[in-house]
Amino acid sequence: MAGSGRLYYKHNRLKKLRAFCHAAQEGSISRAAQRLELSQPSVSLQIQALERELGIALFERRGPRIRLTPDGETLYELAQPLVEGVDALPERFAARHQRLQTGRLDIAASESTTLYILPDLLKQFMARYPGVHVKLHNVIGRDVISALQHDEVDLAVGSTLDLPEDLSYRAIYTYDLRLILPLGHPLAEKSELTLADLASGELILPPRHLTTWRLVNLVFQQHNIPYRVRLEVGGWEIIKRYVELGFGIGIASSICLSGSERLHVRPLPQVFPQRTYGVMLRRGRYLSPQAKRFLEVMAPDIFSGEADLDGERRKDVASESVFIPRGSDHAPDKER
Repeated sequence: MAGSGRLYYKHNRLKKLRAFCHAAQEGSISRAAQRLELSQPSVSLQIQALERELGIALFERRGPRIRLTPDGETLYELAQPLVEGVDALPERFAARHQRLQTGRLDIAASESTTLYILPDLLKQFMARYPGVHVKLHNVIGRDVISALQHDEVDLAVGSTLDLPEDLSYRAIYTYDLRLILPLGHPLAEKSELTLADLASGELILPPRHLTTWRLVNLVFQQHNIPYRVRLEVGGWEIIKRYVELGFGIGIASSICLSGSERLHVRPLPQVFPQRTYGVMLRRGRYLSPQAKRFLEVMAPDIFSGEADLDGERRKDVASESVFIPRGSDHAPDKER
């Protein structure tokens, strides 16, 4: 009986730690309860029991929101890897025995990544592992970061300028930015383009909160050239269509240019860097076998040598850069 009680006690501790970790991640008892598929009072009682057991306060409670205390932050750092390790045990066991035929893979990606990068990758992956259920989460900007931080997805594919310290980025693909013009536009015949040519008030760009607009803004500011944007629209396909219709000129990533568009495409001045796309992960997250195999489809050598996905041992700084100078010797291996 005594031995049985000790086992039950340890099992209860794991449940308490799991409830605590989910509450810490969500900043909310009710949202943690939803993730755990438990009632809110049940999660609250588990956390209170853990506080009594350890003799510390884990959260500061301000209405519906909760915030970790210093003791809570220390416990979270210790407990989260343990909880993740136990919860991932079935997948780790399957990976050890090379039984990667089922399971699930959740990928966050923006519209452009979903349209232009993922189709070829998913075609290869799903042909190799037809039993794996893949779900694409079409999100952008802060929503990508939130999905990674809350472990709603295994990984994200794309690029962002606002990567917090708890996430890592590994650049895999590089693309040039191009000037796209309506057929017959005067700039199509000009021998050499300047930034002043682009600042004439005809620019069609993605919305201001997206990476491409911010890059264009940065380039003009660095060269002290005032400019005006005529139209902001979301999505490369929409931008291409409006340029075709003569609304103005656009700056678009070569990722979206197939050569079949009714557009004139020109290189931009050298001051515009290349843009990289790659994989984003939460640092310290256990990668499922499905996620690892997908990353190997993206870059077969991604787990070799110094290519540490947490970014702690990597020597090549360009592998963590969203933008790199054109012609850089440190560009990621693949160009598309």
